Formats: sequence, structure tokens, C-alpha cells
Amino acid sequence: MIEAGLWGLAAASTLVIGALAGLYLPIPRRWVALALAFGAGALISALSFDLTEDAFNSSNAAVVAPGLALGALTFFFGNRLISEARRGKRVEPVATSNGLALVLGALLDGIPESVVLGSTLLSGAAISVPFLVAVAISNFPEGLSAAADLKREGRRPGWIMRLWIGVALASGVAAALGYYVLGDVGPNWVPLIQSFAAGAILTMLVDTMIPEAYEGGGSLTGLVTVAGFALAFFLTSVE
Repeated sequence: MIEAGLWGLAAASTLVIGALAGLYLPIPRRWVALALAFGAGALISALSFDLTEDAFNSSNAAVVAPGLALGALTFFFGNRLISEARRGKRVEPVATSNGLALVLGALLDGIPESVVLGSTLLSGAAISVPFLVAVAISNFPEGLSAAADLKREGRRPGWIMRLWIGVALASGVAAALGYYVLGDVGPNWVPLIQSFAAGAILTMLVDTMIPEAYEGGGSLTGLVTVAGFALAFFLTSVE
């Protein structure tokens, strides 16, 4: 259980590293946007092959479809609540900011993903290093871009770092619980969690990550997205 939690925390730690880079390194906004595009490509690979396809292969459409819908609706309504709260507080429109939406997406993505990561150790198998690396690669640009957005929005660095550390710790706890709990539940729970994460990620990509990446990255966005997809696919395909 402790080992599973540490692996989940390791995968999520790149969120914190990315946030530190976004706060304290003078990275041009165009490079931040292109890093976000790279991360979006990695996430497309993860949700397609590591989550949705794997969930379908180990269950059926009757499990995957509700999971996708629940994940998509959770992000959709969560993002709406964040937008309404920001309007209620009259946040200054200094620039287009999706910082909190990216944090929500990382949480809805990272926790189910960590549960699944922890569950891979149930049979005594070793952790899937390629999957772990693919998750870590996709996390870094999320932390980088969200921290930069929140900083431009006027949030204090300490507040931003506490937020991302909290997300990383939650992911570690989720991985430990995935190992501890899922061994005693029915076979459909892991596919349901996988498809939930896939639905949340896909909705976040279309609503926040890809538009923001294209706004700042311009014509190179598509090429960099494909590069992220290709690298994550290669890593998760090599066992």
C-alpha cells in the first residue's frame, strides 16, 4: 500500500515541478503554450490507450460509456462553478486564464489515474514504468501553464504551490487506496474509474488546454501536440 502511494506521488510530483518552473523561471508565454500543447498530446494518448481502450478490453461498453459521461459531466459542471465563482469575485481580466480549470482537470485526471496505477500492483506485478513516465510527462506542462496563469491572475506564489502540493498528495493517497480497496471490489470498478478519468481529461482538453495552447503557440501547436502524443504512445507501448 505504501509503495503504491509513493508511486502515485512520484507521478504527480511533476505537477509541483512544473508549477515551480511556471512561477520562478522567465519562460516566454509562447513556450508555455507549446509545452501545454505537448502535454495535451500526451494526455490524448493516455486517455485513448491507457484508459479507454484498456477499460473496454477488460469490461464492456455498458461500463465504459457511463464512466466517460460521468467524467465529462463532472469536469463540465466543476468548470462552470469555477467560472461563476471568478465572475462573482470580479477577477481582473488581465488575460485569458484557465489556471483553476487546469487544476480541476489535473485533480479529476490525477486521482483516478493514481487509483489505477496503484491497482496494477495488486497481483504482485511491478509498476508499469512506461505508463508512469507518460503520466509524469503530461503532468509537467499542466502544472507549468496553470501556475503561470494563476500568477498572472494575481494569486500569491505560496497559495499556488500549496494548491499543487495538495493535488500531488491527493494523487499519492488515491494510489494507495487503489491498492488497498480495489482488491476487494468487483471487476468493473477499475474500468469505470479509467473511463471516468478519460471523460474528464477529454472535456478538459477541448475546453481549456487546446484552446489556450493554440492561442499562445500559434501554428506550431498541432505539430507539438502530435509530438507529445507520439512520445506518450511509444512509452506506453514498450513493456
